[in-house]
Amino acid sequence: MSYHDDEWGRPVVDDRGLFERLCLEGFQSGLSWLTILRKRPAFRSAFAQFEIEAVAEFGRRDVDRLLGDPAIVRNRAKIDAAITNAQVVLRLTESGESLSQLVWSFGPKRPRRPWRRADLPATTPESTALAKELKGRGFRFVGPTTAYALMQACGIVDDHIAGCVARDRVEVERRQAIATLRSPPL
Repeated sequence: MSYHDDEWGRPVVDDRGLFERLCLEGFQSGLSWLTILRKRPAFRSAFAQFEIEAVAEFGRRDVDRLLGDPAIVRNRAKIDAAITNAQVVLRLTESGESLSQLVWSFGPKRPRRPWRRADLPATTPESTALAKELKGRGFRFVGPTTAYALMQACGIVDDHIAGCVARDRVEVERRQAIATLRSPPL
């Protein structure tokens, strides 16, 4: 409940925060989100607080350490994907891009206003396009469903349903984030 009310859908615009959510969404694939939330502190510890540069440097010893850590999800493909994705984010920044600008650029042109849970899709044309773009750049474990979950978690879309206590607050924050991302740096 706390995650929903205070974090889910709140805009995340920094690369480290987006990278963390991207990794966690990948690890969640096939599992419950509650499992990942309960393991999140262990994931943060195991993955150097999701500092992109640190994770990008992980080698075989780190992979072995992670595979032996019962406090996280021990899936080699997902661990390898997190490391690869950190390396891709570094390449983005080295070329003058940011993960934040890239991911947020796939936000819908018009906000949807879902009325009930049944109105929430698992994928959208935007999440499909985002997944394709991320894969094309070398990211792994980023299918359309994972991309949409990332978009929801990071406020790129506001899928709080009608009557939800967080809906209006999140929508205001989302509009502010979009305005900030569109503003040229000083």
